[in-house]
Amino acid sequence: MPNLQGVRRRIKAVKNMRQITKSYKLVSASKLRRAQDRVTSARPYARKMMEVLGGLAGKVTDFTSPLLEERTGNRTLIVLMTSDKGLCGGFNANLIRAVQQYIRENTNQTVELVTVGRKGRDFFRRRGAAIRKEYANLTAKTVLYQDAAMIARDLIGMFEGESDNEETLAIRPDRVLLVYAEFKSAISQIVKVNQLLPVARFEGDAAAAEAETTSDYIFEQSPAEIFDRLLPRFVETQIFQALLESVASEHGARMAAMDSASRNAGDVINKLTLNMNRIRQAAITNEIIEVVSGASAQ
Repeated sequence: MPNLQGVRRRIKAVKNMRQITKSYKLVSASKLRRAQDRVTSARPYARKMMEVLGGLAGKVTDFTSPLLEERTGNRTLIVLMTSDKGLCGGFNANLIRAVQQYIRENTNQTVELVTVGRKGRDFFRRRGAAIRKEYANLTAKTVLYQDAAMIARDLIGMFEGESDNEETLAIRPDRVLLVYAEFKSAISQIVKVNQLLPVARFEGDAAAAEAETTSDYIFEQSPAEIFDRLLPRFVETQIFQALLESVASEHGARMAAMDSASRNAGDVINKLTLNMNRIRQAAITNEIIEVVSGASAQ
């Protein structure tokens, strides 16, 4: 017969665990509201910037930039955005799986990683992957635009080669991909694999693209000067938007995972309580039988 004291200790342990998961759920729900507000506020700016940049690119045909240079090499740099903390369900696993799938499907490419978040870094570091640069503890605090600008500056330097040295130019990536989770709702996050560099032509809504293309722009500076300022800002905006989306998705996934864990803990407590009552009933029955048997023997 199971030990009654052991069952009681296990019930107490599961109740303590449920309190922890409920606390995590409440904290994530509070953070999710703020993160969701930041995402919805930043989306129109990022979308409009993409539309304007697409319209400008359609108007200017005699301008070239290293950030627009299409290359035919086989070196790919993947920027993977994961969380710094765990307890968020399959959030990190889905992102890591997307990178692994890309590597399997593109065996002819040399893939290097830039990791944002400790979970992705730790996973690929244990497997000996080529990690070119890593950023940790960015998503554990309030994400700032300066963080995105720092990452964009480093990525642009890698893509352009940073110098005229032939060895440096030989190892510069031919394309930079951004892997992150787009926030849809607290229970829905979509893994996105987007090309960050070279900057692609505008491929958004057709009506918006047509409106921007037919707009008449007057250039007070030369197109080269305008694009030299706009293209890096566009890369910064894309990274900042991805960081905001990733943070909101992380909190949503953690809230859903902790809610599921709390419900499962409740089910375990109910089963253990039922088992404890059965053990107590069996013990009482045995004591009664012993008393009756002793009385009958006398």
